[in-house]
Amino acid sequence: MKQFANALAALAFGAVMSTAALAQSALNEILDGGTLKVGTTGDWNPMSVRDPATNSYKGYDIDVMTELAKDLGVAVEFVPTDWKTLVNGVVAGQYHMTGSASISPARMKVAGFSESYIAVEIFPFTLSEKAGEFNGYDSINKEGVTVATTLGTTFESLSKEWFPNATIKVVEAPARGYQEVIAGRADVFITSNIEGSTLDDKFPIERVAGTEPRAPSPIAMLLPQDDQVWINYVNNWVKVKKAQGFFDATAEKWGL
Repeated sequence: MKQFANALAALAFGAVMSTAALAQSALNEILDGGTLKVGTTGDWNPMSVRDPATNSYKGYDIDVMTELAKDLGVAVEFVPTDWKTLVNGVVAGQYHMTGSASISPARMKVAGFSESYIAVEIFPFTLSEKAGEFNGYDSINKEGVTVATTLGTTFESLSKEWFPNATIKVVEAPARGYQEVIAGRADVFITSNIEGSTLDDKFPIERVAGTEPRAPSPIAMLLPQDDQVWINYVNNWVKVKKAQGFFDATAEKWGL
């Protein structure tokens, strides 16, 4: 009888803990409040691009988050953030999740991630007029070469790792590394194949010759690390949308 009572007590305790976890989940907050809050930088074309004139957003990420909100039956609110505070915003509860971000060990220490739905590779770029000065990664990793990057991005840590002999110029958002190169204040920047394909259509820049892709990285949404209920929902949503072809169609729409 005592064992039976203990078993009942354990079941009751588990039920209470499950209910408490559910009550604390962002999922319930979203459903009760009617709004999904998404942190986005608005400076990663074609993933998330902010129009300062209208304060509106467009891009691959924006379509994905809008679709998620639609399936939740709620409105979506895009919360402006930048790369150096992107993770902190999730941890502090300023938004329920972020748009796409590279999965990295540093970020995994403090935040959760959804299942990945797209991946990127990293390349160095330079001005077309300087293209003849560089060939391969070693040609960048030299004294007298300035590599520009944006504070808080994966590109910042990779630039410092790959080019220890070069001068690393770190700028804060909304400034971007590629802008420093275009303005002639730096020689090289690194970025993903996703962003690079859009930049070389708009500006006189090109991929540095002789450079193979590096740091292939899965991309996913950042989520509160201890909210397994919300993480489970988003992960299963990603699985469903993959099976339905939503991610492939959205990637094709934005030329990814």
